[in-house]
Amino acid sequence: MGQVQKILTQVKGEPLKGLQFADQRWTQWRQGQIPCPTIVRTSQDNCQGYDCDVVVCGGTLGIMLAAALQRQGWQVVLLEKGILQGRDQEWNISRSELNTLTELELLTPTELQEVIFTEYNPARVQFLKGEPLWVENILNIGVSPKALLAKLKEKFLTWGGKVFEHNACTEIEVCDGGAIAKTDKLTLRTRLILDGMGHFSPIAQQARQGRKPDGICLVVGSCAKGFEHNKTGDLIYSFTPIRNQCQYFWEAFPAKDGRTTYLFTYLDAHPDRFSLEFLLDEYLKLLPEYQQTELTALDFQRFLFGFFPSYRQSPVRYPWDRIVPIGDSSGAQSPVSFGGFGSMLRHLKRLSAGLNDVLQQDCCDRRSLRQLQPYQPNLSVTWLFQKAMSVGVKQRCNPDEINDLMNAVFAVMADLGDDVLYPFLQDVVQFQGLAKTLPRVNFPTVLPLLPKLGVGALADWLRHYLSLGLYSSGYHLSKKMPPATDFQMKRWREALKYGSGNDFERETETT
Repeated sequence: MGQVQKILTQVKGEPLKGLQFADQRWTQWRQGQIPCPTIVRTSQDNCQGYDCDVVVCGGTLGIMLAAALQRQGWQVVLLEKGILQGRDQEWNISRSELNTLTELELLTPTELQEVIFTEYNPARVQFLKGEPLWVENILNIGVSPKALLAKLKEKFLTWGGKVFEHNACTEIEVCDGGAIAKTDKLTLRTRLILDGMGHFSPIAQQARQGRKPDGICLVVGSCAKGFEHNKTGDLIYSFTPIRNQCQYFWEAFPAKDGRTTYLFTYLDAHPDRFSLEFLLDEYLKLLPEYQQTELTALDFQRFLFGFFPSYRQSPVRYPWDRIVPIGDSSGAQSPVSFGGFGSMLRHLKRLSAGLNDVLQQDCCDRRSLRQLQPYQPNLSVTWLFQKAMSVGVKQRCNPDEINDLMNAVFAVMADLGDDVLYPFLQDVVQFQGLAKTLPRVNFPTVLPLLPKLGVGALADWLRHYLSLGLYSSGYHLSKKMPPATDFQMKRWREALKYGSGNDFERETETT
């Protein structure tokens, strides 16, 4: 029995079975065996009479939008394939993002504080052979998903919403004037369906037609007790050169049940890539060096693992009326990020306002709905960053080239100041910061990467970079215009704001 199996069999919750299931799926994706279900169909039938205004499929992140829409007075039904409850592992977020829940009056400040289990400062950014960079108030809040979802569910039900657990959406029929969502037990006629079923949503898989992802973030980790030092965090950290054709990055956060540590890496879905179990074995081998402790001193509470696919053509464009992808289903998060919680909170006000307009003006056609998930050049430019942090299966390169690049880039951003550094660390790329940073990065450090990136990827990146500049200029010009009242104009202004990263709000006070 290997080290992974030996340790995981001693932890409650049967994490070994979960690892084997995730690895089976990861193997299928590497081999190109990606499901392409047919869950959505269209018909010319007339959808007469509605059971509700909105059906939300998937409750882990969907409960946030479900509660926001129910709070606005719409009748919302939430379908969840299991029980609507959060996991034990905390979600790390910044205070400014979390405050969205009180701004939308989904939680009171007191209720919000009750779901915060940990709070710390500062956090470290450091790469092999580089100096540490310490920052504050970024991903320093640990929220309990279990407590958060319980409170949102309670509010949602109090406001008149309905939750049907153990009811996975199995079929959708888009009709004339409405849509029908079906489970094994229910049939619901509705005006609008929100797909919040995540990265592996069957609706998203049908829309993508079995296409392989362009990038993967592979993640393993654990929460354990027994660490001597547990008062600071790591946002991104590396202490090894390229290993197994991958650059290993680490994160660490204080947690209620000890300390959470993650090992993650960026790669493609090539058939020869290693398994999650292999990466978890690497994690256990390197964890003692990373945290300066022995494995025998740790009491593991739980393990975490998974892979997060991302596509260059994102957000995904659904070809149907009356269905909107939200959260991870939409692909509207940065390809260098592996958490959908922050992305959902970032867009929660925009989406709740936009969906309210959709329902009020009855514009549920696909053209209007696609404006709720617009092209965002500030996310698209990060594709080149992900590619720069990955290595091909058979590619030969300097083992230190990725660490050297990261050290060079972050040294420049730190020198330019917090206005450049802080948005970037929260997956918000802004044109002004990028335009200041790139010319100052040491060219000999970048030069070896150019052949690896390729002319096509560089040309594609340049297109997104120029679009980012145009969106930034357009946003500042739009601020001088009268307030928008038309649906199309509102969505255009939101696209400029979010697509240029000008929605970013920084938490300035140290807690």
